[in-house]
Amino acid sequence: MPFTVITEILKKMIKNDKVLLGHGSGGKLSHDLVSDLFVKYFNNNYLDKQTDAAILELSGNQLSFTTDSFVVDPIFFPGGNIGKLAVCGTVNDLAVSGATPLYLSAGFIIEEGFSFEDLETIVRSMAEEAKKAGVVIVTGDTKVVNRGKCDKIFINTAGIGKIETQHVHIGEGSRIKPGDKIIINGSIGDHGMAVLAARKELNIQSDIQSDCASLNGLIQNILTASDGIKFMRDATRGGLATVLAELADKKDFGITLEESSLLVRPKVRAFCELLGFDPLYIANEGKVVVIVDPDSAEKVIQAMIANEFGKDARIIGEITDGYPGKAWINTGIGGKRILDMLAGEQLPRIC
Repeated sequence: MPFTVITEILKKMIKNDKVLLGHGSGGKLSHDLVSDLFVKYFNNNYLDKQTDAAILELSGNQLSFTTDSFVVDPIFFPGGNIGKLAVCGTVNDLAVSGATPLYLSAGFIIEEGFSFEDLETIVRSMAEEAKKAGVVIVTGDTKVVNRGKCDKIFINTAGIGKIETQHVHIGEGSRIKPGDKIIINGSIGDHGMAVLAARKELNIQSDIQSDCASLNGLIQNILTASDGIKFMRDATRGGLATVLAELADKKDFGITLEESSLLVRPKVRAFCELLGFDPLYIANEGKVVVIVDPDSAEKVIQAMIANEFGKDARIIGEITDGYPGKAWINTGIGGKRILDMLAGEQLPRIC
């Protein structure tokens, strides 16, 4: 059956007049929700670009502005907690736009009865991560809701960073062309599997650690090392596959990924195989996908390797002039398959 026919069948299957969990997955449903509803009514020159951060001009200075909400379950997981995640997520959204993150806000929605000890642990970890990332939490808000009206705690963070004129194009990827290389700074799937393993109902013992980290230091290193960076995006909800499928969508270029070049840690791969998950669609919270011109690829990799969060950096694919608008992967067994955006919800509440 042709792929286009399958796609139309899936669209009909998931059509619904109610909001589904999948609308928050970062995949196809999320993409459609943003495009068909929010952009439709909020449309303006900034939002229409649909980048992770908006680029604004204020008194001759260009600023990067972003916001994100965090509802991870459980709120504590190996390698982090909801507070560290909130800081890292917003810092990374600013950094991948090409900006230097400067200031954050922090909004808390807390369920009545939540432990003060846990709240202090979360707030302390936010302060520690903000200090590591070189950002300052300058404003915020707190709301407490009745028992059962919120699952323990939800956090919203917004961030502002300064961006140089030569980096403004990075968030849009407007300079990408065939021959450019695709680089990632390490293994995939660690965060999603760490969160899933921490859910007590699964009764699974695992020492998988989340890759949750602020990447602005690493990103600053590669921006300093090379002026050939065309695009950056952190591979969070929807995973690596969704980032690349979304990037290629409706473009005049295609994307080829090499499965043999991807790093999936043995325990993550085993966990995925046990539960029937594809690591390409599992969330990461410390991975950046970078598109660079071929002459800059080696310099970017070396700059990544010099940073603690980039020691396993590698080229994983390239931009092609074949099959425009699509992303494909050359599999380890010699075949080829298309990479589409995540359809539905693979892992609820992972960020």
